[in-house]
Amino acid sequence: MPAHHKIDYIEFPGGDLNPLKDFYSKAFGWNFIDYGPTYAALADAGIDGGFDADSSSAKPLVILYSDNLEASLAQVEAQGAEITLAIFDFPGGRRFHFRDPSGNELGVWSDK
Repeated sequence: MPAHHKIDYIEFPGGDLNPLKDFYSKAFGWNFIDYGPTYAALADAGIDGGFDADSSSAKPLVILYSDNLEASLAQVEAQGAEITLAIFDFPGGRRFHFRDPSGNELGVWSDK
């Protein structure tokens, strides 16, 4: 069960997913769940996450969970963070992205 405002998921930029899946499965024994041709979720990796072939980021995206997405968005905005993606729907929930004062981009998601 995800915990409010705790790290819950990490998303890596993917590029070509087949070589990535091959590498991580052979190097570390990870398995994957494919969600279409551009997303592969981690399985048996010790943390929930995935590889996103459509990501334009060069860095992993750390994603926090929220019990109340709108309240979390308001808290982040009140601290002056730049909202890089407004709340959007995805299979399994909704999320938004923001940049912290150092320029790190993070996401916050909710299944509510």
